[in-house]
Amino acid sequence: MSVQTASPNVQSTWTKQDRYPTRLRQPQEALWRPRQEEVVKGRHLNGPLSGDQLDQFERNGFLFEPNFLSQEEVAALRAELAALLARDDFRDRDFSITEPHSHEIRSLFAVHFLSRRFEQLAKDERMAGRARQIVGGDVYVHQSRINYKPGFHGKGFNWHSDFETWHAEDGMPGMNAVSASIVLTDNHEFNGPLMLIPGSHKVFVHCLGETPDDNHKQSLKQQELGVPSHDALRELIEANGIQAPTGQAGGLLMFDCNALHGSNANMSPDPRSNAFFVYNRRDNACVQPFGAKRPRPSFLAHQPDEVWTPTQGTH
Repeated sequence: MSVQTASPNVQSTWTKQDRYPTRLRQPQEALWRPRQEEVVKGRHLNGPLSGDQLDQFERNGFLFEPNFLSQEEVAALRAELAALLARDDFRDRDFSITEPHSHEIRSLFAVHFLSRRFEQLAKDERMAGRARQIVGGDVYVHQSRINYKPGFHGKGFNWHSDFETWHAEDGMPGMNAVSASIVLTDNHEFNGPLMLIPGSHKVFVHCLGETPDDNHKQSLKQQELGVPSHDALRELIEANGIQAPTGQAGGLLMFDCNALHGSNANMSPDPRSNAFFVYNRRDNACVQPFGAKRPRPSFLAHQPDEVWTPTQGTH
């Protein structure tokens, strides 16, 4: 994959110190710029990942481990997920995202504050230890959620880099975060599995369009801003292809904060659900947004040692 250097005349709406300018007004000569941080920063730390696994993560930007959880653990988490999705008092709340054209809950954010069982999962050393090895230091949960993609009706999600959003709208300074997704239902090629572009985490693809106020209200249902250009996607996919890790419930997918990913609609009768935790290095806590007037609500972007409750207001 050839990496183009960024144009020296980048036009943005914020400080010149920003290493990852995005939400730009005008297209740039280059489709992307090189990543500034190392991918794996904690090889010196003890943890559950082997050297070969860390090499794979560094090369591809993700690592899938089947059978990470036992079927007993999966059953307990699925029961908890069903109980949370059935909570009528969670509907029409800011942290509860419904399908674009229905009232069915698609995602519940801040789930490690809503559920003791998911809080325990977020703190599980099997995941936190992996995260520390990858990001190279102590971590906290920047974001958590459970996702539910119902059979036949679950919508897809456009290609994007999570870091692009977290940088532009939350103020995450650098690429020192990793996502951990626990597969809670069997994940196959027909029920809209997560697709990733291997190697895409090594470059930052800037996006066009200034961020409107309260963009999260739209983007969490269907992301239209903060998506890479077709030219950038075409070049990256032609060079690296697309992979969609699949398998039975209980697998763990860890992927770099900057890995480009997306998903198709669920065309099968089988639902797809997962628990999702973002581990951010503590010294990489969010500051002022780099591409928005004000930060998103706290249920989308927690600070270290934050205590969040469902009664908290939003911006």
